[in-house]
Amino acid sequence: ISPVPPYFREQPIFTTRAHVFQIDPSTKKNWVPASKQAVTVSYFYDSTRNSYRIISVDGAKVIINSTITPNMTFTKTSQKFGQWADSRANTVFGLGFPSEQQLTKFAEKFQEVKEAAKLARDRSQEKIETSSNHSQESGRETPSSTRASSVNGTDDEKASHGGPAEAHLKSENDKLKLALAQSSSNVKKWETELQTLRESNARLSTALQESATSIEHWKKQFSACKEENDQLRSKIEELEEQCNEIDKEKERNAQLSRRLQELETELQDKELELEELRKQGEVIPQLMSECETVSQQLQAAEKKNKDLEEKVRTLRTEVEESKHRQTNLKTELKNFLDVLDGKIDELHDFRQGLSKLGVDN
Repeated sequence: ISPVPPYFREQPIFTTRAHVFQIDPSTKKNWVPASKQAVTVSYFYDSTRNSYRIISVDGAKVIINSTITPNMTFTKTSQKFGQWADSRANTVFGLGFPSEQQLTKFAEKFQEVKEAAKLARDRSQEKIETSSNHSQESGRETPSSTRASSVNGTDDEKASHGGPAEAHLKSENDKLKLALAQSSSNVKKWETELQTLRESNARLSTALQESATSIEHWKKQFSACKEENDQLRSKIEELEEQCNEIDKEKERNAQLSRRLQELETELQDKELELEELRKQGEVIPQLMSECETVSQQLQAAEKKNKDLEEKVRTLRTEVEESKHRQTNLKTELKNFLDVLDGKIDELHDFRQGLSKLGVDN
């Protein structure tokens, strides 16, 4: 069935978003993703055909084009996943919803559309049966009435109305033949559709059994995935702790790097100092020899100093003795001066006496 664009004759009656899956045609057990991400899934109503379809388009690709029939069943396989089988498309569609509420709304809408499709089918069957019965009754009554009129009519009526009546009957017979042919073709068509529905029911039963098996398989896989998820969560927590420790180690390494740079700078300074000390060490032997010379000179100076100290002590003794002699000399000199003064006075007196004698003479 080719997809008909909604804007031609169909109108959307319900729209949601979900991840679309299709059953694997080879295994009939595993799900194959039909879309890489959540896409729009809509119910459409075709007023001209009085039919309902589920359509989903991913970009320019039609991934769901499923006409809903009364025999279809939407099954919830988990809290967020549901599926239904489409015999015409010969596949099973699966939808994964973000929440359980959206899955419930989609399932309720599926049931409503399914009931509407059933009512539409029942009405179309009643119309076909009514038209078929009416055609059969008309086909049975018209020849009898014609025969009755031909039997009970007079010769004048036969003569006057024979030609037009036969033409009218012929046209009515042609119409009845066409109605009967159409009814027989409709019967064959419905028999074919009934056979198709039976086959689709059988395929649906098989698909449901396979779905039940796949549900058990998915339940086991879900429990395994859950356990793996718990293990991964614990592993993630451990990795987060390790990451925290790694961050701390990185910080410590950064501090150590800074400290290492400081130590390298200090080491370079020490190497420079060591080089200077080495240069100075080369001068040490000369300094040692000079030191020995100086020590010898110091010893000689010390010896000279001792000799000088002895001389100083001797000189001090001599100075003391000279001071004592000077004191004695001063005393003697003073005494001598006193005597000299007395003598001078005596000489002065003697001179004056002489002067007086000269004057007198």
